[in-house]
Amino acid sequence: MTNQIILPFGRRFRNPCSMLAFVLFLMVFLFLISAAHVSAEDAMFRANPEHTGVYGNAGTEPGNSELWHFTTGGIVYSSPAVANGVIYVGSEDKNLYAIDSVTRKEKWRFATGGFVDSSPAVADDIVFVGSRDNNLYAIDAVTGKEMWRFATKGEVASSPAVVNGIVYVGSYDNNLYAIDATTGTEKWRFASEQWVGSSPTAVNGIVYFGSGDHNLYAIDAVTGKEKWSFAAEDRMYPSPAVANGTVYTAASEDHNLYAIDAITGKEKWRFATGGWLFSSPTVSDGFVYIGSSDKNLYAIDAITGKEKWRFATRNYVDSSPSVINSIVYIGSDDTNLYAVDAVTGKEKWRFATGGWVLSSPAVADGIIYVGSNDKNLYAVGANSSLPTTVSTTIRITDASSTISRVTTTAPAVITTTTVPTRQTTQPAPIQYTLPMAIIATAGIAILKRQ
Repeated sequence: MTNQIILPFGRRFRNPCSMLAFVLFLMVFLFLISAAHVSAEDAMFRANPEHTGVYGNAGTEPGNSELWHFTTGGIVYSSPAVANGVIYVGSEDKNLYAIDSVTRKEKWRFATGGFVDSSPAVADDIVFVGSRDNNLYAIDAVTGKEMWRFATKGEVASSPAVVNGIVYVGSYDNNLYAIDATTGTEKWRFASEQWVGSSPTAVNGIVYFGSGDHNLYAIDAVTGKEKWSFAAEDRMYPSPAVANGTVYTAASEDHNLYAIDAITGKEKWRFATGGWLFSSPTVSDGFVYIGSSDKNLYAIDAITGKEKWRFATRNYVDSSPSVINSIVYIGSDDTNLYAVDAVTGKEKWRFATGGWVLSSPAVADGIIYVGSNDKNLYAVGANSSLPTTVSTTIRITDASSTISRVTTTAPAVITTTTVPTRQTTQPAPIQYTLPMAIIATAGIAILKRQ
């Protein structure tokens, strides 16, 4: 009798080599599925469902050269989302734009009835975006045609999150909405006491969002019932990030960054900056990064709440930081996009636009995409010349680290620097796809010989 190896699902092998090839094939197949999923997460604002702001498929390290820019008819407060080689971004000219990342040409634009400072989310070839005309729109990602719209009774500056076929979004009518992503029908709504400009984060069956009523809310994602609320000392405009069982969020006018237990809603610590907070926190490798109107980008220990370093710009920092390969990218009202070493807080380079940078950067395939008040969307990438490097970091351990914390007034423009969660289908990163495809082909060839 010929010895055979039988796997639990019924596949028979005449020798161990055949089984090894088959197992190898299965591992490659599962890897490619996994890689495609990871790559897909990078299309959303804050880069993943937890809104941690850490991008996975960044490609080569970006440089500070302008690769191209796309001019809209208004200020670009919206933070771009990149999916399947297309950049989606809103403008104050009331349009949502789809721009091909290769040809750099406009694929389509979709007109709404109000400013589009909400940042888009993409899932299953549908783009979801809010507008100041009180509507949430679902738009075909390929054609730019409207699929449905959902009307609220207030402006929608919140950026939608798309998780498990449900769109979560806030409105200035004081409600957080859960909407069926396919049909546009309301599943439930949760009423707070004030406007909801914060963008929701949906993690482990809970939706977290801030409100103008000073509260951070934790809502059951299925039922819409409140699990807990946390009261800050002022309005919560920034959007929360969730990591390691902790919600990191900020209250705009009390100047504080908060760490809150994600299950109980109890405060773990708070960190006071010297200014208003419209920037949303980013969490990476044990540190929280956030900008402030005191002109600084801060790095805070995620466990202790202690300052690691601060990086000084020349104006408000309302943009939300993004982290890729231990580099923090953030915009400032001093018109610059900065690249800052995440560990040391030292500037690596800066890129000058023609206006405030309130938009938050998105990174894909070695290119940074960010909007500016000069009405442009910029693509910034590998530099052809040496970057400008200026040391402007004040280390907390230095004798010179004592700084007068001056309370400043909020920026004249309130901007949405928040975006959504979503699942989209992008191909796996090319550096993995090719070698894995070769291995998979070899495995199939061996199996056919059996």
